[in-house]
This record gives sequence, structure tokens and C-alpha cells, in this order.
Amino acid sequence: MKKTTYIEAITQALYEELERDERVFLLGEDIGLYGGVFKATKGLMEKFGPERVIDSPISEAYIVGGCVGAAMAGARPVPEIQFADFITPAMDQIVQQMAKIRYRSGGQWTCPMTLRVCCGGEVGGGLYHSQINEQWFFSQPGLIVVFPSTPYDAKGLLKSAIRGEDPVIYFEHKRLYRSIKEDIPEEDYTVPIGKAAIRKEGKDLTIVAYGLMCHKSIQAVEMLEKDGISAELIDMRTISPWDRETIFESVKKTSRALLVQENSKTGGVMAEISASISEEIFDYLDAPVARVCGLDVPMLPFAPPLEHYFLPNAEKIARAAKKVMEY
Repeated sequence: MKKTTYIEAITQALYEELERDERVFLLGEDIGLYGGVFKATKGLMEKFGPERVIDSPISEAYIVGGCVGAAMAGARPVPEIQFADFITPAMDQIVQQMAKIRYRSGGQWTCPMTLRVCCGGEVGGGLYHSQINEQWFFSQPGLIVVFPSTPYDAKGLLKSAIRGEDPVIYFEHKRLYRSIKEDIPEEDYTVPIGKAAIRKEGKDLTIVAYGLMCHKSIQAVEMLEKDGISAELIDMRTISPWDRETIFESVKKTSRALLVQENSKTGGVMAEISASISEEIFDYLDAPVARVCGLDVPMLPFAPPLEHYFLPNAEKIARAAKKVMEY
């Protein structure tokens, strides 16, 4: 076991998969000579060469579209979108091609590629460098969407994504890159796609989160314990397809659900999970399903006080949990 940061885990996964499978290559802006704007690909071009760690033009449409073609031809591309904010030029390639190749060809073609997307707030990035837009892709059949919250999962899920036969959008939160460390195995391992993790067991309330919000929720769970409330925390890890069984079983046990996401409330991932809980296990609920989300505003503010006001935090989560418990 070795103490590893979130971004080091990503770098390790990329290194090991490039070494393991000659079909794997990386493509993105500044990922080669510069080693990536966040240094996730540092040293990889020196090791594997510019034909497998490729600096691209500033063109997200090319980055994704070119990799779709390469994946269909038998390669295993791992392109990078430097900031989630700039993914929109590639929306046609993602939604109309990457997500639909298998279906439109009747299974004759597949698109085994992993699109890494750097995202998230609480970094002081302001507009166009703090967005988190996983909900745009959560609703698209044909796409797998993963969002690790720990170094162990960051490495294991990335390996599973690269080795799979389907297109994966792999969201990685910038705030987590160097803020958390964890012991992870030095030997090869993977984390199964589609399986949530129970981070903390409890009996009074189920909290569901992913990404940075898992860490905010852990802080909230500790605060709630001081008030005698036992909360169970579920880390989704994969948000599409999400682990209905684990979440439903937890809510059946606790009879209360609080769903947490960084993104805006309207049309979010947690809106779908809330609806599913209400539709399928309503009889188990002792209180309405509650959500703690970012605000419905066009983009994350730059000023730190406003950014703090926009984003969910431990205090907001704990306050919402108490309200659910008082129902």
C-alpha cells in the first residue's frame, strides 16, 4: 500500500494502461510536453512517445471526434477535456456519435473510449473554469458516467473504463486532485463500474452523494453524530448506470433520504434518483426525499463568498438532514 493523491492515482492508471495495452493512447490540449495543465499526464510522453501521448489543437470537437473514429477502428483512446466548461464544442460528437455507435450499427461497431473531464468548483476558477456538468450526459442512453471521490476509486474506475467495451465519461474533480490522500495497492486492481460504496453505515437517514460532495457529506455525518443522528453515507461512484439496489436497500432501512450534488438543483442527477425513490419505494419513506444542491444560476461566481454561498457544504447538508429527521 502506498499513500497516493487523487491526481497521482489518475496518472498511475494512465501509465499502467498505456504499458499494458498498446492500443491505448492519450489525446488532449497540453497533455504531452507540458504534462497537462493539472499535471495528470506528467512524464507520460517521455515514456511512451508523442504518438501515444498526443498534444492536440484547441478543438474539443476534434479531440472527441477523432477518438470516436480511432475507437471504432480498434484503438483505446483516452482523450482529455481540459475544463468541463469547454466540452460544449464536442456535444455532437459525444451525444450523436460516441453514445449511439453501438445502437445505430446494431452492435456491429463499438466505441471503447474513456473521455476524461476535469470539472468542479471550490477552486476560485469563476466562470468557465469551475463548471460541473455531469447531468448533461447522465440522461444520455449509451454513455457510462463515472465520478470517483477517492484516490482508490479514481485509479480503479479509470482502469475499468479503459478496459471496457463502451464509451465512458470520467469526471474528475479539480478540488480533489491534491487535497486528499489514501493508501492504495501497488499491484493491479480495478473498481467495478455501476456499484456504489457505503462509506459510513447508519440507521436514521441515508445520504447519497458523489465527487467532492462525498467529502462534504462525511463532515456533515460527523456533525450529525454529535446530535445523536446516525446517518448512512452512500458514494455513488458511477452515476450512470447508478446502483439502484444499494441506494434502495439503504433507504428501506433508514426510511429517510437526503441527496447531495454540487450541480444546480433543476434537472440534476439527484432529481432522477429522488423520483425513482418516490415511485418505487414510497411505502418505506417516513419523510419526503430532500436534496441539497448548487443554486440555479448560470455559472459559479468568482468571488469566494459568493462561491461559498452557491456550493453545498457540511453545514447546509447537516441542517437539511435535521429538517428531514424532524418531519
